[in-house]
Amino acid sequence: MDKGRWHTGECDKMKLKEIYELAVHLGMENDPRGRKELERVLKQAKEEEKECREKKKEFDSEKLKNPYADTRILYGKGDEEIKRALVGIDVEVSEILLADRLSEKGNKIDLVISHHPSGSAYANFFDVMWMQADIMAAQGVPINVAEGMLTERIKEVERRVMPANHQKSVDASRLLGIPFMCMHTVADNCVNSYLQKLMDRKKPVTLKDVLDILKEIPEYKEGAKMNAGPKIIVGSEKRRAGKVMVDMTGGTSGSKSAIERLSQAGVGTLLCMHIPDEHKKEAEKFHINVIIAGHMSSDSIGMNMIMDALEKKGIEIVPCAGYIRHSRNSKK
Repeated sequence: MDKGRWHTGECDKMKLKEIYELAVHLGMENDPRGRKELERVLKQAKEEEKECREKKKEFDSEKLKNPYADTRILYGKGDEEIKRALVGIDVEVSEILLADRLSEKGNKIDLVISHHPSGSAYANFFDVMWMQADIMAAQGVPINVAEGMLTERIKEVERRVMPANHQKSVDASRLLGIPFMCMHTVADNCVNSYLQKLMDRKKPVTLKDVLDILKEIPEYKEGAKMNAGPKIIVGSEKRRAGKVMVDMTGGTSGSKSAIERLSQAGVGTLLCMHIPDEHKKEAEKFHINVIIAGHMSSDSIGMNMIMDALEKKGIEIVPCAGYIRHSRNSKK
C-alpha cells in the first residue's frame, strides 16, 4: 500500500472503503513483523489466489491487499459516505439497534465499527495467529519451533469458532441498512507497537515501575476507576522486570508451550491484555512475570490510534460497548 497516500489532512467526509483502507494501512505500519514479511505474506496470498482460480476453489480476494483476516467490511458496498460512526469493542445486535435508535432520535449513525470480529471476519480470524510465530522469533525462538508450537493451537481455535453464529450481527445491520465493519488485528498491532516502544524507552526495572508507567496512560487510568486496571498476576511489585515483551496482537492466546521457549529466550515479563489459566501456570513454572494491563483498556488504546486518524479527517466518533474514547489529537 502507498505510504504517502494517507496524509493527516482534514476532510469533510470519507467513504466506507477509505476508512477500511486506512485501518489496514495503520495496522501494517504498526505490524511487529515488519514490511518485508508483510510483502512476503501478500505475495503468498497472490500465489494462493492463482492456485484457487485454477482449481475453481473459493478465495477471499481481500487477502491480496489486507493481511488481516479479522478486519473486514461486513456490510456495505464501500462507497457510502461516512460522517459519524458508532464504535464499540464488542458489537452485537443490541449495538446495531442502538445505532438505529440514535438515528431515529436525530443523531444519524452512518457506520457501526466493532473492534472484535464478527461475520466472515470472525469465522476465519484464527488465520492471523500465524503472525505470533514471527513475534516469538523476534524474541529469539527459532521460527520452525514457533510455527510448530502454533499449529495445533490454531486448529483448536478453528474448531472452537466453527459452530458459532457468525452472521447474527451482520444480518441485523443488513436488515436495518446500516454499514458495519470490524477492526481487530489492525488495532491490536497499534497498541502492541505503542506499548512496546514505551517499555523499550522507559526501561522499567521492577514490576511496580511497569504498573506506574501504565497508570499514566488515560485508558488504563479509566480502567482502574472501573476496577479493571493493570494488575500483576505472576510476580510481585518488587520483582525485577527483565526484558518486557508486550503480547497484545496475533488474534488470541497462542500455545502454552511458548512460555517455556520465551523464558529460555530471555523474556522476563509478559505484558498482556489477558491470559488463560494454563498459560499462567506455565509462567509460574518458568519464572516469567505476567502483568495484565486490562482487556477493554488495551483494546481501546489500539482503536483510539485509528479513530484519531479518522477524527482528523472529519469523522465524528460515538463510543459505546466498552470502548474508552480518548483522543490524542491536539485541540485548537
